[in-house]
Amino acid sequence: MLSFSSLALRRGTRLLISDASFTVYRGEKVGIVGANGCGKSSLLSLVLGELQPDAGSVDYPSQLVVAHVAQELEATDRPAIEFVMDGDEELRETEAAIAQAEANNAGAKLGELHARYAALGGYDARSRAGKLMHGLGFSAADETRSVNAFSGGWRVRLNVAQALMCRSDLLLLDEPTNHLDLDAVIWLEQWLRNYPGTLLMIAHDREFLDRTVDRVVHIENGAAKIYTGNYSAFEEQRASQLAQQQSMFERQQREIKHMMSFIERFKAKASKAKQAQSRVKALERMEKIAPAHVDSQFEFTFLAPQKLPRPLLTLDRQSVGYGERVVIDNVNMTIAPGSRIALLGRNGAGKSTLMKLLAGELAAFDGKRTEARDLKIGYFAQHQLEQLTVDDSPLGHLKRLGGEAAAKATEQELRGFLGSFGFSGDRVFEPVGPFSGGEKARLVLALVSYLRPNLLLLDEPTNHLDLEMRQALAMALQDYEAAVVLVSHDRHLLRAVADELILVDQGRAQPFDGDLDDYAKWFQTREAAEMASDEAAPAALSAEQKKQRKREEAERRNRLSPLRADITRLEKQLAKLEQERTTVETALAEPDVYNPSSKQKLLDLLQKQTQLKRDISNIETEWLTASEKLEAELSAGE
Repeated sequence: MLSFSSLALRRGTRLLISDASFTVYRGEKVGIVGANGCGKSSLLSLVLGELQPDAGSVDYPSQLVVAHVAQELEATDRPAIEFVMDGDEELRETEAAIAQAEANNAGAKLGELHARYAALGGYDARSRAGKLMHGLGFSAADETRSVNAFSGGWRVRLNVAQALMCRSDLLLLDEPTNHLDLDAVIWLEQWLRNYPGTLLMIAHDREFLDRTVDRVVHIENGAAKIYTGNYSAFEEQRASQLAQQQSMFERQQREIKHMMSFIERFKAKASKAKQAQSRVKALERMEKIAPAHVDSQFEFTFLAPQKLPRPLLTLDRQSVGYGERVVIDNVNMTIAPGSRIALLGRNGAGKSTLMKLLAGELAAFDGKRTEARDLKIGYFAQHQLEQLTVDDSPLGHLKRLGGEAAAKATEQELRGFLGSFGFSGDRVFEPVGPFSGGEKARLVLALVSYLRPNLLLLDEPTNHLDLEMRQALAMALQDYEAAVVLVSHDRHLLRAVADELILVDQGRAQPFDGDLDDYAKWFQTREAAEMASDEAAPAALSAEQKKQRKREEAERRNRLSPLRADITRLEKQLAKLEQERTTVETALAEPDVYNPSSKQKLLDLLQKQTQLKRDISNIETEWLTASEKLEAELSAGE
């Protein structure tokens, strides 16, 4: 399928890959791994033809149909499901040819085209696109919303759906699990296992790689080497190679000793046999993979809390939601030092809402909240990345937001702390505006850690983090004395950290009796049952019931029309503002704007960005209020 021969690849003056030769065979599923900046994405760009090799060659069959996820989504009012269907280019070409033949009254040609359309699955194409969207977390109502109405993370999902819609020979995916929740990751991994073509994929989710790939290309120090087996097999092979290096031995033994002590502590503490067994297996596996990460640039610890009162936080029969709509009812939780809780649940079930309740960002409708006097919450959520000051540096953020401890610390101490999170040298003085998503996430984690919280709330902390940083995060959380509540689509992190699972579903948050594998089975069974129920329901209705339903639906449409009009208007405003913000942030990413001569331009751009964020926030609030009213009306009519 793909043959790389004596390949050399540069970006600018930097040599990324040198003298690499390997072959990818038809039907193989290959994961590409390596440190950030090593050339993984450049290798995919080479296969796409966007880059040319500096030496050597890459050969592949002619007429190869390649699908990939676009990095940007063009602003369009096109309905989401039509955008997804555009991924099947041959189908769209056939539709256009049918329209042309009909216009020309070409009967014989039209017959051929309809036969071809049927062979391509044209009559089932909309259903196939809908299933892809549903699997990635979209609701049925989302299918007809304009692409512009979706936020950045959901647009990424639309791009993924469009790529999967293409009936390709070769599929290229660059970090496809970013912006997905656990349910969507489980669905995507099953889809990729059934994909008949060849897969080249960059991913930073260890379990996702383990369950989807059968070979691994590792890029390091300019060399690209291919390994047989999944990601765990690669780690063991690489660990064996590194173990031969005497300079690594001492640190390797320290890592293993640390993990064994944690296993013993957990065994003595576990209350659920099945969950305990799953967790111990995960930690034993970590012992095997630790040597593969001994040369990682990341090795940090969460600073120990100053006080650990018991319990830290108690929620008693609390309900929470937005406006007048209750999202989760009757929440009962007690969090003590050492608690390790993971929240599970389908997209939209209320996991992030519960996190906001715990953080105190959302007030409960009723019930009682009891906080320890010395409770100190550290909250990591994706919106905090957007709240970083773009013209301030990592060191400036730490000095400004690090509290009294940062004020008393020397600059060298602060730089040393930031260095453990990957910010070293002059990097600590650079403005964070042009930083990547992973760098911003690392900085927010550093800021949260420095405040020494005794209750750490992490809502999808691994988005944009590479494998090495995820491993360092798992290690740091194991050693952390305080309490942790976690939402994540990274099952390795969940297995390594959590010893209590809470399922958020149907307006309740209750302990889940099982492990993550049981949750995956529960999710798939639940989805299948709901789909079967939806399909069976219309057939079970009598003719009179169907007429009554149609009348009720017509009345509801008339009643809800003004609300839908408001939502459409707000979505268009939001899309326009998002487009303007993208333009401003693109300008801020240009290095020249930070030159002294461009100071006024920089200030204007920053002021514009601040205003746009404020306007977007206001419009989003209005949209949320209108959507909640619409949802309440819909619920009342059910």
